[in-house]
Amino acid sequence: MNYFKKLFNLNNKKIFIIGGSGLIGSQVCEGLLELNGFVLNLDIKNNLKIKDNNYSFKYFNLNKISSLEKNIDKIIDKFGLPDVVINSAYPKTSDWSRNNFKNIKLKSFEKNLKIQLNSGCWTLKKFADKMKKNNIKGSIIQLSSIYGLVGQDLSIYHRTQIRENMTYSIIKGGFSNFVRQMASYYGKYGIKVNAVCAGGVKDQQQKVFIKNYSKKTPLGRLAEPKEIASAIIFLSLDASSYISGSNLVVDGGWTSI
Repeated sequence: MNYFKKLFNLNNKKIFIIGGSGLIGSQVCEGLLELNGFVLNLDIKNNLKIKDNNYSFKYFNLNKISSLEKNIDKIIDKFGLPDVVINSAYPKTSDWSRNNFKNIKLKSFEKNLKIQLNSGCWTLKKFADKMKKNNIKGSIIQLSSIYGLVGQDLSIYHRTQIRENMTYSIIKGGFSNFVRQMASYYGKYGIKVNAVCAGGVKDQQQKVFIKNYSKKTPLGRLAEPKEIASAIIFLSLDASSYISGSNLVVDGGWTSI
């Protein structure tokens, strides 16, 4: 009895979430706490009004790649080793909106790959190595996107100020395959590695974009942030103990048609 109830409870597991102050990350933090997890939010912004003894914040900047390993060691020295590591961070340059095929500059392209893809992959590898060394059979989760699996549908940008983003697809495609490669290597150490590939998420977009996007989606709408967060939380639980190397698609059916 109560077998499944235990699977859907974090049972005091320690979860580190990189980018926990963001649109989706903040929802993940709240959900993890509801399920009895100890949550450490690693972000550059300390803007969450969470009053819970099981919640902590620590400044962590993915942009500073040269000091990542030193900072990871400091975090583990202070907070201990994690059972779960989630990366939902979304660092980008100030000219991110100009990373379309027409306007992108090589310098911006290289910088965005460095601060988002390179730093994210390296950070997850380093945490996984620490878990492996200490025999922690845990979970690594990367927030990715459907645009790591399929090309961008340019028709949804018609009559909006949004354009396609060349760099975004490369970053998310890299993450989607990196979790497969990590799962292949770390599986024998009892560490499962997955990504959540999110579809469009509601975030104060133009009405015309919301209309264009919704028409292309079988469920007829964008996702709420908590709907993406729920999938990330599921992969943190023992209920997902046999899922590894997966890109869990949460897109309202977008990629099914």
